[in-house]
Amino acid sequence: MGRTGRAFIAQTLARCVASRLVYDEAVGTQLDRDRLRSLVEPHWRRLYNFVFRLTLDRDRTQRYLADIFALAAEHAAQAPADPAELEVWLLALANQMLEERLPRQPEVNFDILDETLRSEATRTDVVRSLDDPQRDFLLWELKQGCMTAVLNCLPPGERAAFIVCHVLKLSDEAAARSLGITDSAYKVRLSRARKKVGDYLAPRCEHVNPMNPCRCPARIGTALHRGFIRSMGEVSLRKQEVPYGRYGTGLGNEDVPMRDIAAIYGSLPDPDPPADLGAVLVEQLARA
Repeated sequence: MGRTGRAFIAQTLARCVASRLVYDEAVGTQLDRDRLRSLVEPHWRRLYNFVFRLTLDRDRTQRYLADIFALAAEHAAQAPADPAELEVWLLALANQMLEERLPRQPEVNFDILDETLRSEATRTDVVRSLDDPQRDFLLWELKQGCMTAVLNCLPPGERAAFIVCHVLKLSDEAAARSLGITDSAYKVRLSRARKKVGDYLAPRCEHVNPMNPCRCPARIGTALHRGFIRSMGEVSLRKQEVPYGRYGTGLGNEDVPMRDIAAIYGSLPDPDPPADLGAVLVEQLARA
């Protein structure tokens, strides 16, 4: 075989090897993305709910969520195969990270919340000027925001215990494991959180008792003025799938308050994160 023939064969072999490497790399990347997708997609919304209730900050929630899944990807070999156990494992990672980042004492307190929403005279002119979609949206945003703000007046440990119990509705055993504490410590934190939330809402909130003085329609003007809830310009972008009624108890229950505080929090819908956040998280992790 001449020199030209040997050179041709060498070049052909080199191209085959290069093609194989490219193919293997592409397959490996696809497998990595599949693993990442199975880690992120079934669980990111529940984790978003958990982190948002703890922080009351959508931007911080997205940043923390990216860090939580990055940590989970680093320790993917330890991830349980069972979906329910995987959720508890991810919540444990999230709680551990938040314990390190959040201040030990609440960033807001009940006095600040009263000052924000209840320091001004009540106003009904704002709610009367709204059409039904705007009114329903803002009433629901105020309830959602106020209930979450009340939780943010709790210390982080008690706040997390209340959230995993009444918002995420985990069993006591799973909730304790997700927080990295014993069952008895979890029950103590939960009991303290329930008492503080109940003591604050019971004499104020119309959702607990319709005779209470703090009524959402009269507070919408103040909440908008203080920037506590989002502007009316976003109303048309969100369609309510379930008619919660004024008190959040479902269709046909417009005037029925939910006197049980646990039921009030259990009825809150998930926050509305960006629809593509899961795909964005997977892409970020794949590039890391």
